[in-house]
Amino acid sequence: MTPKTQESQAVGLEERITGALVGAAVGDALGGPVEGYTPEQILERHAGRVHGIVGPWNGDAWRTARPIAPYHKGDGHVTDDTLMTHALVRVYAQVRDHLDAYAIADHLVPDLMTNPRWIPELEAEALPLQRVFLAEKWLVARLHYGHVDPREAGVGNIVNCGAAMYMAPVGLVNAANPAGAYAEAADLAGAHQSSYGREAAAVFAAAVAAACTPDATPDSVIGACLSLAKDGTRAAIETVCEVASGFTDFESALRPLREAVTPYDTVGADYRSPSLGARRPSRLHAIEELPVALGMLVVSGGNYRHAVLGSVNYGRDCDSIATMAGALAGALGSEVPSDWSKTVAEASRLDLWEPARTLTEVTWEVFERDVHRRRSHEGAFARLRSPGCSD
Repeated sequence: MTPKTQESQAVGLEERITGALVGAAVGDALGGPVEGYTPEQILERHAGRVHGIVGPWNGDAWRTARPIAPYHKGDGHVTDDTLMTHALVRVYAQVRDHLDAYAIADHLVPDLMTNPRWIPELEAEALPLQRVFLAEKWLVARLHYGHVDPREAGVGNIVNCGAAMYMAPVGLVNAANPAGAYAEAADLAGAHQSSYGREAAAVFAAAVAAACTPDATPDSVIGACLSLAKDGTRAAIETVCEVASGFTDFESALRPLREAVTPYDTVGADYRSPSLGARRPSRLHAIEELPVALGMLVVSGGNYRHAVLGSVNYGRDCDSIATMAGALAGALGSEVPSDWSKTVAEASRLDLWEPARTLTEVTWEVFERDVHRRRSHEGAFARLRSPGCSD
């Protein structure tokens, strides 16, 4: 892949965590109103490309235009991607250590079921469970009602980006440790997903951790992903990012990136009418969202605005693509436009910065625990090397 570099920035942990979480939420809000459509449909509907926050696709008829999904997508409202991300931050705030699949059962599921919160797309206070997609409702059915072993509960769920879309906090807690983020997310996501959905969650967490490394660039992030990713997920990332390296503007990259990911995508050409083979376990396939988000990161050279707008105008599951691209660009230190973040926070009635403050505190605590655990391990090995010595 042709190298691309980004000017090195002296960005600290708190700034990277804030950039990632705020960046993910803003990307989510920008992508929501055009989710499910093609680049051509988006171009026609908006008389050009989307360059910021826009209103609902069906205008004032958003409540009834699609009765099966009567959500107010647009006008700066975040979707379930952000609701789930913030829920996972709350789990970290409770546990204050690394998470595993049991943390999903013990903390995330009760949070979704029992704590009413303001849901922007419903314009009401409700349980998050009443907004999340079927793949996330699966968590409650399997873990709360089915009492399935959390490590295996994701088996049988549709294989999609459901777990990957909210894994940024795992990468941030494991900042600069992609392998650690990959392992933690793979365990945690087992409660939600299987196959390439679980793999994508692990690789996305690793990508966010790699983006937090000092002097990280889009290419170093891709390199970290390729060093860890398996099967179709690895192949899809490599193929899409190789194509992406030939472009520097998202407009010309939209169609080539879609063509590059198509052999690995099971959904098919019509996003709203998935193929019969869609979302089934496979070692040959990958979710579409992560490779495309990484591709947009490469096209943009790590620039937040460019990466997110490319993701939004790509269409299809573009709120999740923009969530991932926004988290990665923000973690790299690219500035999230303040007018966007302010509008999204006000429209969604959310403090986008509070979860970042919380997760920063937790991340330092977890790092200190990791250092203590590592030192204890080193001490034990030192005694194994010299059994006759004592401390």
